[in-house]
Amino acid sequence: MSRARLFGSLCGLVFLLNLARIVFAPLLDVFIAEFAIGEATAGLIATLVWVGSASLRLPTGWVLTKVPRHRVVVASGIVLAASSAFAATATTVPHLMAGAFLMGVASGIYFVSANPLLSELYPSRVGRVMGIHGAASQLAAVIAAPFVALSLLIDWRLALWVIAAGAALGTAYTWLAAKGTEMPTAGRADRKFVAGALSEWRIIVTALALVGAAVFVWQGVFNFYELYMQSKGLSDRTAGTMLTLVFAAGVPAFYVGGDLADRFPHVPYLLGIVGTFAACLAALTLVEGLFALVVLTALLGFVVHALFPAADTYLLDTLPDSTRGSAYAVFSSVWMLTQSVGSWVVGLFLERGYAYDSVFATAALCLGATIVVLAVLERAGRLPS
Repeated sequence: MSRARLFGSLCGLVFLLNLARIVFAPLLDVFIAEFAIGEATAGLIATLVWVGSASLRLPTGWVLTKVPRHRVVVASGIVLAASSAFAATATTVPHLMAGAFLMGVASGIYFVSANPLLSELYPSRVGRVMGIHGAASQLAAVIAAPFVALSLLIDWRLALWVIAAGAALGTAYTWLAAKGTEMPTAGRADRKFVAGALSEWRIIVTALALVGAAVFVWQGVFNFYELYMQSKGLSDRTAGTMLTLVFAAGVPAFYVGGDLADRFPHVPYLLGIVGTFAACLAALTLVEGLFALVVLTALLGFVVHALFPAADTYLLDTLPDSTRGSAYAVFSSVWMLTQSVGSWVVGLFLERGYAYDSVFATAALCLGATIVVLAVLERAGRLPS
């Protein structure tokens, strides 16, 4: 029961941490009016959250070789509470940027420490707990826009104050739950960060090869999804609804995808998810009608979000106790950096005059070719599993 309480507190904390990463996007038009800035500066505010999320993942991996995982998780909650309050008091753009960056830092610290902790709390059900934990995180993506809309009835700062207050309460409860829980000893042998990560380079590289290109493409797709739907003739409102549908489909996808990750061999399962994602994306470029777009949007959102718990399960279930935290921190850092440039690259092609359908169809074909190569290597027994 004590582990269940700790798991529940982590689900609440990850919801707030992901909300902190997403909440700035629907506030950008407010910042433009409030601080008299342009779209580029406003976009930089949102970008800094993700830069912050990537920035301290590697150092956090080193810290985990010295400090118990649950204490680092609690530290991430403290950083979130303080940085959200700091951002809520912003009166200048640099102040707001610093707050956004630090809110992102909190999420990076959390994911690198909490995911290995969860896998060690429930070693026989890694996929299921990753799925439930991911579904809690994904709920934040679904409610971010209405949450901001409600806060704007009073003041945009209210959204950040609510996150700060929730983080403070959630962190306190997590600390109390952790004190009453017998922590696993699996990670105590992980004390050499560089050596541990280097010793698992084959698994890290394999995981990045399996999922790196897919998340790179996904970042480019979902950041332009509303505009893409508009290019297919949908109204602004309907296009926005389609983006919401993509994220909403991710809530059950995390749970189902994580549960299936416990049931199937990891590498073939990941290959199947990425291959299905590529097929859905290719099909999306070929259809025009509203019904077909709705069906493919829901399917695309479900498939791609199933990828995240499957990837985490592969790493955390395959890595030995002595290197799990160190190797996962390296993977997480590189994976986040891989994701972050996807929208920039897609934007470059779009600015050069290429059509959305051409860009996305080419991306789907490249993903398909990657899957064929990796499937051949897997059949030959060349990939660690």
